[in-house]
Amino acid sequence: MLKQYTQPLLLAGVLLFLGNTLLAQTSAGMSLNDCIQYGLQNHPDMKAAQLQVKDAEWRVKENLSSGMPQLSAGVAYTGFLQRGGLPSSALGFGSSGPIDLSSSLPSFNAGQVTDLNGVFGNVFGSDPNSKVFFNPVHSVGGNVSLNQMIFNNSYLVAVRAARFYRQYVNNQVAVTRRNIQNSVTDAYLPALLISDNLAILDKNISNLEKLFGDTKAINEAGFAEQLDVDRLELSLSTIRSERGNLVRQREMVVNALKFTMGMPVGDDLSVSDNTAALLAASGAVDMTSTADYMARPEYLLLLKGRELSGLQVDLYRKPWLPTLAAFVQWQPSYQGGFGDRNADGFNKWFYIPSAVAGLSLNIPIYDGGSSKAKRERAIIEAQTVDIQKGMLENAINLELDIARKQYLNAQERVASQERNSALAQRIYDTTQTKYKAGVGSSFEVTQAESGLYSAQQSLLQSQFDLLTAKVAIKKALGQ
Repeated sequence: MLKQYTQPLLLAGVLLFLGNTLLAQTSAGMSLNDCIQYGLQNHPDMKAAQLQVKDAEWRVKENLSSGMPQLSAGVAYTGFLQRGGLPSSALGFGSSGPIDLSSSLPSFNAGQVTDLNGVFGNVFGSDPNSKVFFNPVHSVGGNVSLNQMIFNNSYLVAVRAARFYRQYVNNQVAVTRRNIQNSVTDAYLPALLISDNLAILDKNISNLEKLFGDTKAINEAGFAEQLDVDRLELSLSTIRSERGNLVRQREMVVNALKFTMGMPVGDDLSVSDNTAALLAASGAVDMTSTADYMARPEYLLLLKGRELSGLQVDLYRKPWLPTLAAFVQWQPSYQGGFGDRNADGFNKWFYIPSAVAGLSLNIPIYDGGSSKAKRERAIIEAQTVDIQKGMLENAINLELDIARKQYLNAQERVASQERNSALAQRIYDTTQTKYKAGVGSSFEVTQAESGLYSAQQSLLQSQFDLLTAKVAIKKALGQ
């Protein structure tokens, strides 16, 4: 009896533990690397690319199968509904009706030579214009065929093309992975920027709330004007309103990040990195190396497409190559219902086997210029890919040059904004000290607080630009 209640309680405890664990994992913050890994596993484009890889594997097998032995079998039945519908032949003796040969013709042994004139003379006698029925009423036949391709240039090129296509699809997967990684990074950084802005804003709100409380208490004690309280309250209201706006912006940006990752929009997600730490962890920037095209998956994809275009040219370069195939056929047949329906031999069935083997050779001679037109089109396609390759190389060089110049500009702005932020912090601290000592005004405090927050925002934006430039350089270098 106790066991009956213990098992449901144990199951409920396990489910509760798993539920709390999943909730903790869902609500926990995710770093940039976590978001990238999630996107690589769950993004629809990655799933579609993996399906394309499987399709390419089966396409290779499909192309290879056409060169394997082809075995087929079939069964057919033929029956004439009317006796008069049987195919017959007139012997030109005059007509007195059809003659049944099933009981009149002698039996023949294998290898026996028989005088057919004597046979037909005995059968027809003096009856002119008689008809002889050569087909049975019922016929059941089977067919087993075996065909084997021996040589076909199109098949050989198709097999090579299928293998190249498999490599092409693998390159497509690499391009998809890189695109997802770049897209998630581009979507993560704005969410990180807003989160860091909110952290700065919350710190300033906390400081301003404390100052507002102190000023209000001083005002109630008669040592501060109501104008000072009103100014601080207005500044606090403004910064709180700005915080609410940033919270809503963060929700929109985080939802965009979820979509980029392939995560349901209803799931919880928070970013765990911060701009300064991510910038420090990004490492040094390569400012001297030239662009390595082979490190870019989209460049490798274009090269593989060029190889496929070259195979198309090879396919139509030798249209005169023959096609050689071998075949074997076995056709067993059972026939019955010869002669008159009322004769003794009408219901007899005869087994008539047949087997044949051979070779077939097909040599193209003239196709009206179709092969030449296809070859020229394949050459044009290959030349087009060559043009695209040159354009991509130039675009990669331009991308790397722009990213490095943006990095230098962002680096200078970070150094400048770090000095400005330190100066704004010193001004704010001095203004607060003067205000608490009674030698400063609340207007000076609010102005210093506004300047400090603006300097902190500018520093954060310059750090964000520097981090974005570093990411862009690594993208251009294929890292």
